Amino acid sequence: MKYEFIFFIAVAIFIVAIPVTAMVSRFRRAFLVPEGYAGLLYRKGKFVQALGVGRHIRWGRHLSWNALDMRKTSLLVAGQEVLTADNVGLKLSLLVTYQVSDAAKSMHETQNWQGDLYNAAQLALRAVVSGIAVEALLGQRLDLGAQLLARVQPEAAKIGINVHAVEVKDVMFAAELKRAFAEVLKAKQEGQAALERARGESASLRNLANAARVLEGNPALMNLRLMQSLTAAQNAGNTLVLGMPGGFVPLKAGKAAAAGEVKENGGAET
Repeated sequence: MKYEFIFFIAVAIFIVAIPVTAMVSRFRRAFLVPEGYAGLLYRKGKFVQALGVGRHIRWGRHLSWNALDMRKTSLLVAGQEVLTADNVGLKLSLLVTYQVSDAAKSMHETQNWQGDLYNAAQLALRAVVSGIAVEALLGQRLDLGAQLLARVQPEAAKIGINVHAVEVKDVMFAAELKRAFAEVLKAKQEGQAALERARGESASLRNLANAARVLEGNPALMNLRLMQSLTAAQNAGNTLVLGMPGGFVPLKAGKAAAAGEVKENGGAET
């Protein structure tokens, strides 16, 4: 009798538990948000709250959710035909590095936030390049990225996107423009080389002129230079033949001249 009573109690509990479990499963919802994502919870299509990373339990009916990637990524803006300040047509491509900072705003403020970011980068590129000459643009690619970032960031922030960097990836010229730039660069290099040669020749001539003035004021230096040349030729194993009709230059012109005069006077007296 006792066991029968326990059996009937267990059956009753089981019978009651089935609808209770069904009711619980109908009203209890579990949401698992993976790392690097943000969850957006909706009730009957209306936004309720943002869900962080982890497992979330919510009670109620008509609940739904979306997961949005919050990790840093990049967007390639393909080659855009733009005109510079001097009316030269170029094609430039951009690489935009961005990250979703406000999941709810990016999903609710615009229909396609990636398209809006793409368009903002395009418009910023046209606005910046139109005010720069082509030669200045080639020399300021890093500065160009900073100017583009300053224009794109505020527009992206309006839709919950944080732009980290905007970089000029490629600059493409027309074929005839490439040839023209190559010729200009070649002419510049040739002119620079000619200028360096002229500077070298001028410096050599100045050195020769300075050496001539020094020798003119100190004739004995010619003897020292001659001895250095003879020593160098001897060490090299060469034979050097010199003709010196006047002999060595005297060490001191005054004394040598005086000795010559005395010799001449002596010869006249005898």
